[in-house]
Amino acid sequence: MNNVPDSYLGGWQRTLLRTADGHEDRDTRVFWLQTASVHADLRIPEPTPMTVDQRISQAGFAGLTEVESDRCQWHRLVDFHPDSGTDVGLMTFISPDEVHEAAPDGSYLEVWQRLPESIGATHAIWLEAVNNPQRKGCLLQAGDCFMFVADRPTPARKGVPLRTQITGLGADQAEFMMGCEFSFGRVSGGDMPWEITLSSLPGRTGRCLLLDPPEASLSQWPVERLATLGGYPPSSGWQCAPLPLSSLPEKEVIR
Repeated sequence: MNNVPDSYLGGWQRTLLRTADGHEDRDTRVFWLQTASVHADLRIPEPTPMTVDQRISQAGFAGLTEVESDRCQWHRLVDFHPDSGTDVGLMTFISPDEVHEAAPDGSYLEVWQRLPESIGATHAIWLEAVNNPQRKGCLLQAGDCFMFVADRPTPARKGVPLRTQITGLGADQAEFMMGCEFSFGRVSGGDMPWEITLSSLPGRTGRCLLLDPPEASLSQWPVERLATLGGYPPSSGWQCAPLPLSSLPEKEVIR
């Protein structure tokens, strides 16, 4: 798989969604972090959803990105909403810091603006639980922006809407099912190092990703500092893992 073009790298904020029927959304807080291979995307409605029922309206996904000409495909390998489908957009760069994403079928247009603080080196660490390699996560950095992603501690059933899966569950079970974490923040530009400014887990917003973070670049962080990341870290801890290229559906791969 080829690296994503440099023009895509960094952190992007969506400023407009316009659907084919004329509906516009300028209020949902949407951030997309893109590195050379891995992406993460977080979408939180305004006002911030707090209850389990309200949090169904959130979205987030992470995985591998492939670009061919103006066609960009985001392979979703961690997804807040299970099996939410293939994500493909036709990309038009209006300027180096503004890109328009259009659905191939014309059903939507999204306008993205690059975050100035995200300009700089990008890094990506792919993670998996030590004793459960099916549980995935990642930590991305672009300039002063980061995104941490961790799949839910309770596996979701494929092909079943998330709302259906939490119906009838007790409070603790429902919380674990909703515990798919997408946390966006600033490395040094917040009130504390690696401060989370928006998260799919409401209680994580305003906290730091980890206490006493290493001063080394992200790619050189010792694995023991990664082991306990997140609101629901695996009991066995996280470990670094190779990019899961073998998990890409063959029919979706851009050649």
